[in-house]
Amino acid sequence: MQDDRVLNYLHLHFIVFIWGFTAVLGALISIESIPLVWWRMGIAVVLIFIYMKIMRIPFRLTGPDALPRKRIIGFMGAGCVIALHWVTFFGAIKESNVSVTLAMVSTGAFFTAILEPIFTSKKFVGYELIFGAIIIGALYYIFNVETEYVLGMVLGLISALLSATFSIINVKWAKDHPPSIISFYELLSGVGLITIYFLFVPSDFVPPSALTDMDWLWIGILASFCTAYAFIASVKVMKFLSAYTIMLTINLEPVYGILLAFFILGDVEQMTPEFYLGAVVILAVIITNGIIKNRMAKRERLALKKHP
Repeated sequence: MQDDRVLNYLHLHFIVFIWGFTAVLGALISIESIPLVWWRMGIAVVLIFIYMKIMRIPFRLTGPDALPRKRIIGFMGAGCVIALHWVTFFGAIKESNVSVTLAMVSTGAFFTAILEPIFTSKKFVGYELIFGAIIIGALYYIFNVETEYVLGMVLGLISALLSATFSIINVKWAKDHPPSIISFYELLSGVGLITIYFLFVPSDFVPPSALTDMDWLWIGILASFCTAYAFIASVKVMKFLSAYTIMLTINLEPVYGILLAFFILGDVEQMTPEFYLGAVVILAVIITNGIIKNRMAKRERLALKKHP
């Protein structure tokens, strides 16, 4: 049992490493964020469909085990949220760079702490509001020293907000349904949302002929390993690891991504010392918050054992 937990923990780190590489791929792919996400999600949906057929995983639209209509609608809503998250995420990279985007997206844990009490029974915690004020101060500092990347930073913060929303929606389903089913319907609905957008703004669509050979290579990696595989695998590990472990590990994504971007993309990713100072403050606060949450959860479990 302990070995299974360790393997799932290592698997989660590998998934987070892949997510960090996702940002680098977004910088390498030449097309804009909206068609990029459409191609990413579209290819991933096809790959997951093939995987489900090979593994004989039912789509559960009919029969005694059919998914409730409300649950399918929920999957579709979550899929639209994750599609918008990726559009703003890659949009932020196009408007700034990987380092700036990942620093902004790392605030997702802060947004989760704010949103959870609104949408769930969880109560606001005083120290989280203090941490929130520190993060806002660090963001304000970064905005003042990196004025050329303001639009990218705004898009990154919107992406973080959408990511937090998606996590709150999605985590409650992970223990009830196979990860491939959740991933298939969420990604399919995201493709549908962007397809509707192209019906109104067809000029933004990028046909296959407009993609370069390198674009096809990077999009292929993005859609297969970074989306189809990582999406299913991340839902699967949620069944075996605590929310704290998942959150704390995911917070390492900006670290992995910024390091990968620096080594792969070179000088374009080199930022000012002031930027790194602000980013370190944000990451330190978020990780400290995770550690405090873990200790509080342990105390609650011990209290329940003593006084069931």
